[in-house]
Amino acid sequence: MAFTLAPLPYAHDALEPHIDTTTMQIHHGKHHQAYVDNLNKAIAGTHNENKSLEELVAQAGSISPAVRNNGGGHWNHSFFWESLSPNGGAPSGALLEAITKAFGSLDGLKEKMNNAGMTRFGSGWAWLIKDANGALAVCSTPNQDNPLMDVAEVKGTPLLGVDVWEHAYYLKYQNKRADYLAAFWNIVNWDKVASRF
Repeated sequence: MAFTLAPLPYAHDALEPHIDTTTMQIHHGKHHQAYVDNLNKAIAGTHNENKSLEELVAQAGSISPAVRNNGGGHWNHSFFWESLSPNGGAPSGALLEAITKAFGSLDGLKEKMNNAGMTRFGSGWAWLIKDANGALAVCSTPNQDNPLMDVAEVKGTPLLGVDVWEHAYYLKYQNKRADYLAAFWNIVNWDKVASRF
């Protein structure tokens, strides 16, 4: 069964001014669609054809680079769109308690994740994860890898991720990745993060 691209859970212009309409149209409709199309081509006629996206991601170290990169791209972006909301807001309850315990405050988490995004050389992602012991941690991955993969340096369950590939921000922010990362916090879907937690 072929993978498909789900529609965005909001309009292309819903995240303005933090992420612009044109970036959303290209990022979702072109980049994410290409990951889906290339993943389907890479698994066609192989033993991976009937595996779930989660199964493919989990065994990234033993599948072809095309399946790893495009499967990761599809999983990461599907996760990313759901992590964003025009309503933004702030964490509360048990999630906020866990963030405060791990990072001192919400600002502490932002600083740690922004640093992970800024120091990721080239393309990749910064993540807030829950580790095997249930503690929160921040990490980053290269390219379209994620912390669920068997090849990840730091493994865990992703709660929030931010895409630091240039295609995620370059039309609006050019080379100012720090400005994009600062704006990202205005559109985090904390309800979704809390449900993952």
